[in-house]
Amino acid sequence: MELEQLIKACRKNNIKAQGDLYQKYKDTLYILCLKYSKNSNEAQDNLHDSFIEIFNSIKKYKGKGSFEGWMKRITINQAINKYKKERPFNIEIKNDILEDTTVSEDDLNIELDSILNCIQELPDQYRLVFNLYQLDNYSHKEIADLLNITVNTSKSNLHRAKAILKQKINILNHKKPKLYYGS
Repeated sequence: MELEQLIKACRKNNIKAQGDLYQKYKDTLYILCLKYSKNSNEAQDNLHDSFIEIFNSIKKYKGKGSFEGWMKRITINQAINKYKKERPFNIEIKNDILEDTTVSEDDLNIELDSILNCIQELPDQYRLVFNLYQLDNYSHKEIADLLNITVNTSKSNLHRAKAILKQKINILNHKKPKLYYGS
């Protein structure tokens, strides 16, 4: 079934079409969920919740832009909304962040799964900002609006996430890291 037909059938709550849509996009959206989750169980929960929202909202999709992009936006928003409900963002901003967060290509001689694990281990607010900015190309203004924080807090959280990730990557590469205590 072509995508347009699949979408039309899903709008009519056709169970088979919903199953086909799930099978077609579950892997792509699961990888996205992994970026925003602490572990695979949480990613599975986010994927499930995202598909429920996709099926409930599919009538709102107007056919403008990429359908996959529309589903990714819903998936990201589901993850963000979950964290907003569970934990308020009370984040202290420190202006003393001067640590170099640059990671060279030589530092990245580790498996992709290891990098993903490092990202998943970040504190929630750092992981969200890092993923939104670095991996999904949101601006600091968009992040601030999504998370109800200031642009400067978004920038600070990104910097702290990068510093923690650099430390973790150095450990994985068996380099002696500079200790980073901001979290």
